[in-house]
Amino acid sequence: MQHHPLPEYPRPALRRDSYENLNGPWQYAITKSAKLPARWDGTILVPYSPETKASGVGRTLQPGEWLHYHRSFAPPAGTGGRGLLHFGAVDYACAVQVNGHLVGGHRGGYWPFTLDITDALNDTGHNLLWMAVQDPTGTGVQARGKQTLKPGGMFYPAQSGIWQTVWMERVPENYITALTVAPDYDTRTVTVKAHTAKPGGAVNLWAVVRAGGVTIAENWGSDEADQDGEVTLKIPEEHFFPWSPDSPFLYDLTVGTTQGEEADFDTVHSYFALRKWSCEPDINGVKRFCLNGRPILLNGLLDQGYWPEGLYTPPSDGAVVQELQTVKELGFNLLRKHAKIEPQRWYYHCDKLGLIVWQDMVNGGEPYKLWFVTYLTNVFQPLLRRLPDAKPLWGLLSREKESAREEYARELEATVRALQCHPCVGCWVPFNEGWGQFDAAGAVDAIRALDDTRPVDEASGWYDQGGGDVHSLHNYFYPLHVKPQSRVVALSEYGGIAWPMPGHEPPRRTYGYGTARSRAELTARWKKLQLETVLPQLKKGLSALVYTQVSDVEDEVNGLFTYDRAAIKPDPATVRAVNEALEAEFEKIT
Repeated sequence: MQHHPLPEYPRPALRRDSYENLNGPWQYAITKSAKLPARWDGTILVPYSPETKASGVGRTLQPGEWLHYHRSFAPPAGTGGRGLLHFGAVDYACAVQVNGHLVGGHRGGYWPFTLDITDALNDTGHNLLWMAVQDPTGTGVQARGKQTLKPGGMFYPAQSGIWQTVWMERVPENYITALTVAPDYDTRTVTVKAHTAKPGGAVNLWAVVRAGGVTIAENWGSDEADQDGEVTLKIPEEHFFPWSPDSPFLYDLTVGTTQGEEADFDTVHSYFALRKWSCEPDINGVKRFCLNGRPILLNGLLDQGYWPEGLYTPPSDGAVVQELQTVKELGFNLLRKHAKIEPQRWYYHCDKLGLIVWQDMVNGGEPYKLWFVTYLTNVFQPLLRRLPDAKPLWGLLSREKESAREEYARELEATVRALQCHPCVGCWVPFNEGWGQFDAAGAVDAIRALDDTRPVDEASGWYDQGGGDVHSLHNYFYPLHVKPQSRVVALSEYGGIAWPMPGHEPPRRTYGYGTARSRAELTARWKKLQLETVLPQLKKGLSALVYTQVSDVEDEVNGLFTYDRAAIKPDPATVRAVNEALEAEFEKIT
């Protein structure tokens, strides 16, 4: 058994030198009660969910059951200050005790949280942690993506509990809890705001920007700053390196506070990029996505982020990097992160590699009425794609309960706040194919209030209300006809040609949108689709492509990679050549 999985620092955009990884073997039990179990069922490998092979458990948590975790630990190294316990993500709701004292809890299966456990720690060096978790999966209204208790087709195994890194650190009494880093491409500036743990009192904030290890800007702040100190730095023209897929330059950022005694000072490390998104007409008056003032063809893949051994959790950081590098080498520059939020390191690697991410809000709500939102709409798409998402349809769209709508609003804000620091995120997608959709216009407004620097794809696929920045099409079965719109046109799902590659077959029956019988046939069909169907639509206004999908997932064998990521199913040279042809055509017409 691997005893120290995923040892890397899990939060690259807010790093400290103080770091103790708690991944590894924990005790676990699954019971019908929230009480501390009288005995433990065995050992689970954190951060893998009990449903996964990687965890060593292989058991599905049912609604109404409690998943318990238990382990001993030493407090974070050092003396004084505060001891923080961090969780990358726990699905879905949990409560945490340290040495018999309740230190906090959290609700929401995709977002990080931090607990201050200082007052519960003892001086013996032997501390006990107990966590109790519940996950209603499809019986609740929370964000759950493609998870289901009855996997098959386009829905995949549920996972629960801890599925991202758990770690600890020691910090000063008034430590930096979060950074708001706001780069401005037009003015070549970056404004840094530090949010601190204790209100009141002066916080002198300082910041240093480095490019390639060389200090290029610094600001030592003022003692008159308030609790959330703020500084602005100017990037010299000679060090102005815009971020793009071809040149994903990242500036290093170090931020610190000076308040009280030296022991109270806090220092964190981060990074940022200078880049600008807009939607503007090209030379022919057709609206396009523009990066740094120039039209860009967004050519990418749907990415659902499932792994055969770990479900939501990758086997290693290296496996993530290898997959993303391969996507880039094949000539793609975009991933649509579909119905999932990844660990922070995934976005960090996209930042470094220059892969643009369209980020879905994770769908939830009441149980899906697939006959309405998926099957009927696919068949009668031209008639139904513009149905209103108003109150009369909330029940059919799985948001009839007020609690479900309130939960979505909370999840939307959490998603934007967690990911807006990443340069790679190039578009927000509040709804997909009507799953849990309601008041899409309100969702766009909510996103704009949090982040007005990125385009918004209001409703990917259908139930489009005409808002946001993107006219978003899903097309698997109809002839593709595109014409310029007042919004940028994106083919945000298409293709999905299935081929169960020998030696990599799924556990059950295969699923896709058309089936090839060999590698040669898959390659030929993919090439024909791209060059004969998609390419001619570029001059008619098509500006973004999202092929379904990166990898096979369970029964859904329509990926370019096998589920185990051991092989690329179509011929890689053909894929690269076709993507180069698409890029050349786009450059010619814009």
